Amino acid sequence: MSSELVVDVQPKEVSIALLHDKRLVELQKEPCNITFALGDIYLGKVKKLMPGLNAAFVDIGCDKVAFLHYQDIGPYFTTSAKFTKQSLSDRKRTLSLPKFKLLKEVEKEGSIADVLSVGQEILVQITKEAISTKGPRLTAELSFAGRFIVLIPFADKVSVSQKIKSGEEKGRLRQLLQSIKPQNFGVIVRTVAEGKRVAELDNEMRTLVKRWEECLTKLQRAKAPSLLYEETGRAVGLLRDIFNPSFENIYVNDEETFRQIHDYVNLIAPEREGIVKRYDDDTPIFDHFAITKQIKSSFGKNISFKNGAYLIIEHTEALHVIDVNSGIRTKPNADQEATAFEVNMAAAEEIARQLRLRDIGGIIVIDYIDMANADNRQKLYDRMRELMEDDRARHNILPLSKFGLMQITRHRVRPALDIITYEDCPVCNGKGKIPPSILFTDRLEDKIAFLVKKFNVKKFSLHVHPYIAAYINQGFFSLLRKWRNSYGRQFKLIPNQSLALLEYKFYDSEGQEIDLKEEIEIK
Repeated sequence: MSSELVVDVQPKEVSIALLHDKRLVELQKEPCNITFALGDIYLGKVKKLMPGLNAAFVDIGCDKVAFLHYQDIGPYFTTSAKFTKQSLSDRKRTLSLPKFKLLKEVEKEGSIADVLSVGQEILVQITKEAISTKGPRLTAELSFAGRFIVLIPFADKVSVSQKIKSGEEKGRLRQLLQSIKPQNFGVIVRTVAEGKRVAELDNEMRTLVKRWEECLTKLQRAKAPSLLYEETGRAVGLLRDIFNPSFENIYVNDEETFRQIHDYVNLIAPEREGIVKRYDDDTPIFDHFAITKQIKSSFGKNISFKNGAYLIIEHTEALHVIDVNSGIRTKPNADQEATAFEVNMAAAEEIARQLRLRDIGGIIVIDYIDMANADNRQKLYDRMRELMEDDRARHNILPLSKFGLMQITRHRVRPALDIITYEDCPVCNGKGKIPPSILFTDRLEDKIAFLVKKFNVKKFSLHVHPYIAAYINQGFFSLLRKWRNSYGRQFKLIPNQSLALLEYKFYDSEGQEIDLKEEIEIK
């Protein structure tokens, strides 16, 4: 499987698309003026203690006050608090963490009032961006993430990813990192560090330590609330987490962002720096790589995925609800169990993609088509778990309930990506809404395939607006030629001036209209 990253930098927004075999699987959009982003480190001030919640509200300069739970202050908070207090009391002298004495770890089941007081200035890091009416969520256990390791100030131990199975390799990495890390810094060794040489790990260690030192320099002159460390740009941050040998190309349409990504790839994989390419064509970069069309077809309330089947995705304050619909006509003697199983298995694949693409988090309830066979329900559950294995977000999947519902929890750190795909109607000057016009011919082809393959209707005529007919007929390798090669040459395309721009009608060989709107759904 080949992977490509396409970065679209606009004056007001940066969009990043991850493609697997040309198919869009991840999309991130970030306003250029965004503040209080995931991973940023602040000098905050405690505004209020909430003993009932065992938490505190912290002012970091955000409109919505940030939330810090006792379980998120981390075991090294007493050392961090003392280090911060001394740094702020003597601004002329920069403290050295390797020479600082570590204090006793915080109790796991303590009280927030025992470790924090109103007005106290503390170092905090954003773990979840502001969502809806809630402010950012914080942790006092700071970390600096690299490609191979995560550096944790005020700790003093090395942990190795459980996904590295070899005990010998775990021991090598633990011993290696223990020998090169500075005193009073903890390290988490990531899975991609398996087999890496000491020079590569030492180089990244120095880079992360330098970030911590830059954070300390800002702390010396900071006044709460104040930003001390800004997480790497979204494009570089995403690349850091997902970069792998299957990456073939990274396209960027902005010179500065191109240099940032090029420098980063050159740092972590010098032999692969040639995959970073500057895009400077007049055609919008997302249009050139057919991403715009995929976005139009992948967002919105209704999502088609196979043979007319579709999903309905709804969002409430508490959860996301996904309804699976067969959307196909079935003959009276059709095996409904087999059809339901086939549609559900295809739906599972699209749902796994949608969760990642939209970054849907929290509680997700999926209403699959009812299946009586217990083996089929188990196969669907197993398939869903398999499809979600590549999802980097933490998640938990429950088997189907007796009502045919599947429940998923997925870790949410940002608001779900919501893109409006409906367009203003050009006929009524925006008083109505129409589906994405770029997908119109795709819907026509689905209807033709449905008639020919499902109901074996060979002779029929398709009536469309003359403008649409001209578009379908244009060029030597026209859409009409393609459709006739795929579905037979016995159907006709008829321009009809009485139809609206995106209206269409099918007629059989006897001139009777074929109503394609009456569908029997299996539910």
